[in-house]
Amino acid sequence: MQAVRSLFIPKWSSDVRLEGKTAIITGANVGIGKETAKDLAGRGARVILACRDMAKGEQAVCDIMREVEGAKVVARQLDLADTKSICQFAENIYNTEKTLHYLINNAGVAMCPYATTVDGYEMQFGVNHLGHFFLTFLLLDLLKHSAPSRVINLSSVAHNMGKIQFDDLSGEKNYHPVKAYAQSKLANILFTRELAKRTEALGVMAYSVDPGTVNTEITRHLRHPLVGIVKTFSSLLKTPAEGAYTTIYCTVTPENQLLTGGYYKDCAIAESSRAGQDDGTALKLWVVSCHLLGICWI
Repeated sequence: MQAVRSLFIPKWSSDVRLEGKTAIITGANVGIGKETAKDLAGRGARVILACRDMAKGEQAVCDIMREVEGAKVVARQLDLADTKSICQFAENIYNTEKTLHYLINNAGVAMCPYATTVDGYEMQFGVNHLGHFFLTFLLLDLLKHSAPSRVINLSSVAHNMGKIQFDDLSGEKNYHPVKAYAQSKLANILFTRELAKRTEALGVMAYSVDPGTVNTEITRHLRHPLVGIVKTFSSLLKTPAEGAYTTIYCTVTPENQLLTGGYYKDCAIAESSRAGQDDGTALKLWVVSCHLLGICWI
């Protein structure tokens, strides 16, 4: 079993140091985000854990500081389901941080029963896409000031099943938790492509990442026979630390070895679905997202 599992784990490592660098990681109190934070802290970066639950965020800070000698980590409150909270978080960052080199949009909600954000958007589209879209918009000036800098958006293999339902983005007509999740993960890739076009000349690069099939709590809301089968063979799944490899790869690999706007999997450039390469849809999604959020992002 272990030999089979090893086939799915990328053989990659790096000793790059990040002293003097600052990173924000959303949803960093658990799972892939926490493991990413631990790695970057171990490289000397200042890491800000952006967490909805501050009790869990502070516990994650304690865990990382206990495991990583000299770790520079702090937790800040951020609810991606509430644009007011996103604004408050961004204001706090501008008041406390002089630089921001890495914005890692890691947080996400997956395959949950129908719900809406504080602002009325379907929860998965609202958190996974719109919340991170708005956060990136608000922090872009600091990213530009700190250039070269990077935005890393976590997507999923589920994007292959995704389609952007422009006539029903909030799922009010026909909601299905898996389809809504797939749509949000496709949106992450399309956002990355369009962002990269607009910010490369500013020194801000963008990458989307598929962490692989990781043994986390992501399927906790889903009731399906396949979930039971997957959990039965959980020993074949990546650990959260292994799931963080590609995010870390896109954080520390020299820019001339990466393609801005690219989709990365198993620490290498990969090919997303055809829908994920549709620049027309990417532009339309950008315009619609700005309209929904009431912002002008040229």
